[in-house]
Amino acid sequence: MALTGKIALVTGGGSGLGKASALKLAAEGADIALLSRTMEEVDAVALEINRLGRKALPLYADISDVADMQAAFDQITETFGRLDFVFANAGINGTWAPIEDLTVDDWDRTINVNLRGTFLTLHHAVPLMKARGGSIVITSSINGTRTFTTAGASAYSTTKAGQLALAQMAALELAKHRIRVNAICPGAIESQIDENTELRNVEKAAEPAHYPDGDIPLTDGAPGKAEDVADLVCFLASDASRHITGTPIWIDGAQSLLI
Repeated sequence: MALTGKIALVTGGGSGLGKASALKLAAEGADIALLSRTMEEVDAVALEINRLGRKALPLYADISDVADMQAAFDQITETFGRLDFVFANAGINGTWAPIEDLTVDDWDRTINVNLRGTFLTLHHAVPLMKARGGSIVITSSINGTRTFTTAGASAYSTTKAGQLALAQMAALELAKHRIRVNAICPGAIESQIDENTELRNVEKAAEPAHYPDGDIPLTDGAPGKAEDVADLVCFLASDASRHITGTPIWIDGAQSLLI
């Protein structure tokens, strides 16, 4: 198995892309530190990882909370003593609304989870990776990196652009420690992230972008699956991607080329 003996951290690991990736990483031989705000979800995924014969450390934390993240990484250090791979995946869609309708609280919540949370993840993970090197993957999006037609998604898209910039800055800074940092940019993927999206008057911010034959050319309009992303995550975690760093990888079936 490609990742035998590796220690991986997956944030947002209780559902969606995080869950699919954690299970794929475990199937490839990695032990997993699994972090989520939702105890029931993370415990269930940890049990599935154990059934695959791998060790799972369930962690319950809000990635934007300093104390939560310190406590989580204290547990990782005590249990594993190192990290080889980090999938900084946790995030929210937040509130999508026209700029004049978007409140400061709406803005701050999205920024805090997506950007502050990603920073805190890397801030604590890097010291656990420097001795051996490794790989970090950040979940960005086609929004804010290649497409800008999602009505009302100003806060979300800003965080996704920021995550890509952080990945590229970190890739250069950490190269001397043999730590690779890349950003994956999914398009429409079957997941639960839409459950934490609040839409408010988005029609006021919409600009026409209508494609009658479907907006995901590779699959005739069908969204990708979480397992498609998990396969990419495992590739970037493995030595097969050893010369790839500072790179955004769009996984969207050519969706972002069309819109």
